[in-house]
Amino acid sequence: MNGFVDETTIVVSSGSGGDGAVSFRREKYVPRGGPDGGDGGKGGDVVFAVRQNLKTLSHLKLKRHFKAGNGGRGMGQRMHGKDGADAVVPVPPGTILRDPETDAPVADLTRDGESFVYLHGGRGGKGNSHYATSVNQAPRYAQKGIEGETRELKAELHLIADVGLVGMPNAGKSTLISVLTNAHPLIADYPFTTRTPNLGLLRLPERDIIIADIPGIIEGASHGRGLGLKFLRHIERCAALLFLVDLSLPGCPGTVKLLEAELETYSRALAARPRLVVGTKLDLPDSTAGHAALSDSCPAGGFVAVSAFSREGMPPLIAAIRTLVGAAAAAASRDPTE
Repeated sequence: MNGFVDETTIVVSSGSGGDGAVSFRREKYVPRGGPDGGDGGKGGDVVFAVRQNLKTLSHLKLKRHFKAGNGGRGMGQRMHGKDGADAVVPVPPGTILRDPETDAPVADLTRDGESFVYLHGGRGGKGNSHYATSVNQAPRYAQKGIEGETRELKAELHLIADVGLVGMPNAGKSTLISVLTNAHPLIADYPFTTRTPNLGLLRLPERDIIIADIPGIIEGASHGRGLGLKFLRHIERCAALLFLVDLSLPGCPGTVKLLEAELETYSRALAARPRLVVGTKLDLPDSTAGHAALSDSCPAGGFVAVSAFSREGMPPLIAAIRTLVGAAAAAASRDPTE
């Protein structure tokens, strides 16, 4: 996902309404026809539309300003001015629109095909045909169209996935997602290889499962250290979590506790999500001690050890992910606030 952008500020403007027309009927044998000025057209709206094929806000960062069309002026013979074209702003699922000054949410757009009208275009002015009375049968004035509005908005992307991969830098998250799914992240043998979130699709007979890999968490991430808050929000919408721990490193149970503490500090709701501890790099000679330590410290059924290199442990992991996602779905159905 090169060019990944998950936060930007844009300016949107609705269209102004067209002015009403001052016109009088002129026909042969009718030298003094009455007023026939038409109404002005309505200004275009600003509409946000969710598009499943979009995965980033980079297109908003490039354009910045979206303006709807103005309504056309009214014409004679009671002809209505043309309505202005809407400004349709496409966004990926998981986009939150916020007021840049108060940071208050304006809209939370999650479903493909969903649309949200943020600004309505100005109403068109009435033509002079509306103002004829018995006293004034030839009014020479018409109503002006109402001007559109211009506002600034902050767009913020929170990725939507079934499962989020959580782990320290170089825990093997990118390698694992490349084996489980169709994702092709950058993989290298050094920390912080992953700089942007990756999404992959695990295809199962009964359903597809979306897995999100975010950059590694370090101690203090919940307070903004490292990539911290910038990417922790991308697992807020994950229904379940996989804690990835490098089995070849000492202190594996302590790593799990550190990850739990960072999530608890950032969001208690997120820390309460169903989760599974996954020990990685099982193929390495130094993994034996870590494997034993996590097997003893994790509850029954809460730990799986794998090697993405040799594919050892992959079938049990996929079965555990299937169970985990099912449990998350059942929990969400019981608590609609989640």
